[in-house]
Amino acid sequence: MLPLLKFTTDQKEHSLQETIDALADHFQLTEDERKELLPSGRQPTFNNRVGWARTYLKKAGLVESTKRGYFRITDRGIDTIKTNPVEINAKILRQFPEFLEFQNYTQQSEESTSNGSGTEINTTRTPEEDVELAIQKLTKELASDLLQIIKNSSPAFFEKLVVDLLVKMGYGGTRKDAGKTVGRSGDGGIDGIINEDRLGLDVIYIQAKRWENSVGRPEIQKFAGALQGFRAKKGVFITTSTFTNEAKDYVSRIDSKIVLIDGEMLTQLMIENNVGVTPFTVYEVKKVDSDYFTDS
Repeated sequence: MLPLLKFTTDQKEHSLQETIDALADHFQLTEDERKELLPSGRQPTFNNRVGWARTYLKKAGLVESTKRGYFRITDRGIDTIKTNPVEINAKILRQFPEFLEFQNYTQQSEESTSNGSGTEINTTRTPEEDVELAIQKLTKELASDLLQIIKNSSPAFFEKLVVDLLVKMGYGGTRKDAGKTVGRSGDGGIDGIINEDRLGLDVIYIQAKRWENSVGRPEIQKFAGALQGFRAKKGVFITTSTFTNEAKDYVSRIDSKIVLIDGEMLTQLMIENNVGVTPFTVYEVKKVDSDYFTDS
């Protein structure tokens, strides 16, 4: 927040994007650091943090909006800079009644949804980051529950699950078509061929193992040999466990294209494609529609 406020001491109007670029230069961020995204992948993390730094300064009355997308420093902001602060944080901003009111409102909102265990406003993470971290935690717990259920399921159910997932991902054409070509072996796993697209222009060979132990290179070599027997060049090996480094290295060095899906990736794909899961609660986050307030 301090570098942002110092940037505005020229008392000119500044846009948020202009400020983001200036602060990125100030912190000597690399191009990769500037492009680093929030967990949702919807916005660069740095842009988000600069935006919220501006919000906190506005709540404290140190900067003010001038027109759509622009802001400038206030007299209070200039006076604050004149005190030569080492940093600007929530503790410093609490001296201003407007920010204190904003912070108290935020804490009351948190306490009302956390049985009175609300905590002080976090200035190391933005609200979006807090929300997304919470979603990540819930998703991780969901994935763990899914994997345990899959491991306890029957071979027939595992076969159905894999077919449903592949169809949801766009493979195999219809569920009926996919079901005809997958699950032809009776060894407790799933071995078969599925269309890569609805027209059947190419096929993918599939093998799935409900294992506890890691899948090693020998199993992948057998799978690669099976691909040659089917004259197939593409394959997917799915397991509820993991793959050894030797197995991964082998896949990277052969001509056939084999995709390895371990238990973690399997559950992630299920969550992303709504297989075996259903939405529980949806929170809608809104922002100001700037176009609505544009003078015609």
